[in-house]
Amino acid sequence: MVFFRPVALLALALASSASASFEAIAGYEPLSIVTDHNAIDKDQALIESLLATGTTQSIQQAKDVYEKGAFSKTVATVTVSPSLATAIAKGTKLSGMATNSTMQVDGTVFEAYAANSDTLRFQYEASSNQAQYVNCQVGANPDPNTEGCLVASGTLTVEGSADSIAYNYTVETDNTNERTIQGFSTDAKAKMNDCDNCPYPMYEKFYNYYGEFDYADKWVQAAFALQKADFTNGDADFSLYGEAGQAQAVKKGTAYMNVWMYVLRNLEHALDNCKEGCSTAGCNDGPVHSWDEGVAFYTGSLEGQDGAGSGVMPYALADKRCVNFKTCGDLADALTGTSHVNIEIFRYFKLGLGKLINGECSAARPDKEKIETLMLVPLIQGTLRYAYIVENKAAPSEKDKAEGATFAAAVLPAVHACNEEDAQEIYDNMKVGAATTDFKAVKNAFERQYGCMKIDGKQVGGLWDDASGKYFEGAGPAGVATTSTLLAVGAAGIAALSMLF
Repeated sequence: MVFFRPVALLALALASSASASFEAIAGYEPLSIVTDHNAIDKDQALIESLLATGTTQSIQQAKDVYEKGAFSKTVATVTVSPSLATAIAKGTKLSGMATNSTMQVDGTVFEAYAANSDTLRFQYEASSNQAQYVNCQVGANPDPNTEGCLVASGTLTVEGSADSIAYNYTVETDNTNERTIQGFSTDAKAKMNDCDNCPYPMYEKFYNYYGEFDYADKWVQAAFALQKADFTNGDADFSLYGEAGQAQAVKKGTAYMNVWMYVLRNLEHALDNCKEGCSTAGCNDGPVHSWDEGVAFYTGSLEGQDGAGSGVMPYALADKRCVNFKTCGDLADALTGTSHVNIEIFRYFKLGLGKLINGECSAARPDKEKIETLMLVPLIQGTLRYAYIVENKAAPSEKDKAEGATFAAAVLPAVHACNEEDAQEIYDNMKVGAATTDFKAVKNAFERQYGCMKIDGKQVGGLWDDASGKYFEGAGPAGVATTSTLLAVGAAGIAALSMLF
């Protein structure tokens, strides 16, 4: 039987630093093409925008984007006529014409097909240029871009062959996305629990706490439905919320539960597949690509090459919270600039990358562990910030309470793995529908577990009051006593605090 010859996808996507360079991701220089992965933040941004519109239609559209995607890993499913004369392997390189009839569209066969198959899935090839990574963005996008999609009816040329494949399909419905934010959670069991060297340590803490492999998806789906999410620990009754609480539970759940854990999955996957001591050029290209993917998911395309953009992924959260907690800059003592958390995370991203290239696999694991710990810091800061707002604001809003509940949900399993009682203390004060919130109790519960969680209290910092030029009373960094005339200056301070995202 004759087979079309496949192209090695990683060989196309990867290149050594000596032979190629790719666009930086907030200063990190990937060694592989991850522009398509980086664009998953456009799904997140669209979800947030649709939720903010707040209509029944837009909320359903946000759910569709969450479940079906819009901007990442676009695949066209075409009908082949006549059916395939020979088998065709996954990864075989194809090309066709775009809907605008002026440019060629390159891609690969998404999965293997036997002879006589009458369908074929075409995965669009991503460019190394982030701005033009893929020019076909349909999926569940309510405002689809079809300019760079395959034309509705035409032929696909097979690289290295005189043969061509005639096809037809519907541009508006048959271009779908194989990478979704929902999938980061629904695939977790296979990719973080059942795989070799699994379960991954941080994921195991979350599974042990929630009792669900797809805990993040269950949280988000319950919030969309305004129904109760039942877990082993950490139940959340979203029937108590309206649209304001729903929006926060969904958008912070998708970014800081779904995406957050999948970042770590890619770093773990890189370490799992790293060949220790391998000095052959390219032998660790796969692990390097996985590591690059983790950086892309953490950061997103909207941050730009220098990290000065305005994103929606965990990177953006760290920079927002450093302003609130006076932890920006190299020394974690400034109110402006890049967060100390991001500075350190990217230092370890770069160190880990270098070790993977050199086959220093075991030596890269501590870098992953440092990143993992640092990624908890903005979640703790978010929980503390809203605990303070909810307790001290004259009339805390549903939005305030929902933000606090979701930040807490995103970090509670890590606390629970250290001490169940302190996790329960935080949950009781921050949960959806909490009768009261005691900021001091939440702060103390976190701080008692900093040692176990390997958290540096200086990196968490303290809740800063711009109006008084000092920390809010009782809200300073761990171990630092703070006093201020809260009632005199705190009203303006808390109002300003609650205006920040």
